[in-house]
Amino acid sequence: MYASREDIGYDFGDDSKVGSKPIKPNPNIDGGWAWMIVLSSFLVHILIMGSQMALGILNMEWLEEFNQSRGLTAWVSSLSMGITLIVGPFIGLFISMCGCRTTAIIGGILNALGWILSAHASNVHYLFLTFGVTAGIGSGMVYLPAVVMVGQYFQKRRALAQGLSTTGTGFGAFLMTALLKYLCTEFGWRNAMFIQGAISLNLCVCGALMRPLSPKDLREKYVVRSDSEENRAKALSHSTKTIKSNGVLSEEPEKKEEAANEEVLGSVQHIEIGGKPGSGRSMYGLRILKTVSQMTVTVRKGFALWYSSYFGAASLFTNRVFVAFIIWALFAYSSFVIPFIHLPEIVKQYNLSRQDNVFPLTSIIAIVHIFGKVILGIISDLPCISTWNVFLMANFTLVTCILTLPLMQTYIGLAVVCALIGFSSGYFSLMPVVTEDLVGTKHLANAYGIIICANGISALFGPPFAGWIYDITQKYDFSFYIAGLLYMVGIIFLLIQPCIQKKQPREKSTEEAQV
Repeated sequence: MYASREDIGYDFGDDSKVGSKPIKPNPNIDGGWAWMIVLSSFLVHILIMGSQMALGILNMEWLEEFNQSRGLTAWVSSLSMGITLIVGPFIGLFISMCGCRTTAIIGGILNALGWILSAHASNVHYLFLTFGVTAGIGSGMVYLPAVVMVGQYFQKRRALAQGLSTTGTGFGAFLMTALLKYLCTEFGWRNAMFIQGAISLNLCVCGALMRPLSPKDLREKYVVRSDSEENRAKALSHSTKTIKSNGVLSEEPEKKEEAANEEVLGSVQHIEIGGKPGSGRSMYGLRILKTVSQMTVTVRKGFALWYSSYFGAASLFTNRVFVAFIIWALFAYSSFVIPFIHLPEIVKQYNLSRQDNVFPLTSIIAIVHIFGKVILGIISDLPCISTWNVFLMANFTLVTCILTLPLMQTYIGLAVVCALIGFSSGYFSLMPVVTEDLVGTKHLANAYGIIICANGISALFGPPFAGWIYDITQKYDFSFYIAGLLYMVGIIFLLIQPCIQKKQPREKSTEEAQV
């Protein structure tokens, strides 16, 4: 059922060569500093995604403070979650030009600034700008590098590494829910946001840990293939050559451009060496020119990679399974976000506040979510198990829970459904793995940026839609039903496209045999 990029015949300029062998693989791949990258990504998920999962606490405070409708107030949380993900394609451009480390450090500063400025909010619209936009963009600039770096550092245990790092979302939701509830009770929500802003500065430390791999190490990482993968790649070499023949992602233009740039930099270095001792100012000017030239080369190369991924003849959008993946992402994320934002209100509506104060339902989702990511990651790394099938089964379980949740009106019933939501939503750790299998490591940042952008659109409109439905019907039931049905449409797209994609090579081979 699952179609990887080799099955489809897409290379997308991956540097790996079929049948070649690495000479000296980097010890940090699947070990060494790779586990520091996992730790960094884990902390990023705690501080960003965990905090966003706990926004239901602040949402109730904002409702009391500003006395606005539930639909309007929910836009604050939705903007923060949505923009964090929507900016993914543009953050991919930043990563291509500046690297993951620089992008993450700048994002950490922006995120902290958004939290601190929000502490002085005078109305909901002020929060739209400070918390929704500023903190949201900062979060996106840290989140995407954290995911991409784990994908770069791991090959054999990708699903497990992504699962361990993304468990930070569950830990963060549990910890941040308790922390924000305590801070709001003791110091008020304004001081709570100020303190959270100070804590968010630790994102800069996480960014500093994202030590980049050299291009040589990235090439060696994907040289290692199993015999079966080699045979598949050889069998489909014709379709791969067709993609490369377009010339958009070919390495020859890049090499020519690099040679020209090296000539410019070399001439600058020659002038530096041959310069007279007394020409201090001219030497300083030449150093500035050299730095600017190097920055220009990096920016042009990064933009070329970003542009070819989206608009080239062999762009990501020519991969039909990847397009189906995008359509699925447009409907999927809101089904996970809506319970987090509106569960506190549902608990109050059903008069279950006493039980929920003892053990909040959002904490149940968060704790089980941790185990779900790790267990699904371990299962997906087994050689006899398809990552795609695990991904689909988790999606089916989650959509069933979303449709069932409104039927539960007791605390025990809601707790069971929330536990299943937490476990099945562990498939989030498999999303980078599936994306990387479809497009390759070279285009992972841009491709995953598109996927989380689609998730962001889903998160942006999901909670306000649920709040708007409640304002009309005074119930959350219909919002869960509609979100679940849309989610099911996305899953159907995932089921249909791989089957269509697999039929086309077979039809081609029969036509060639007849000829």
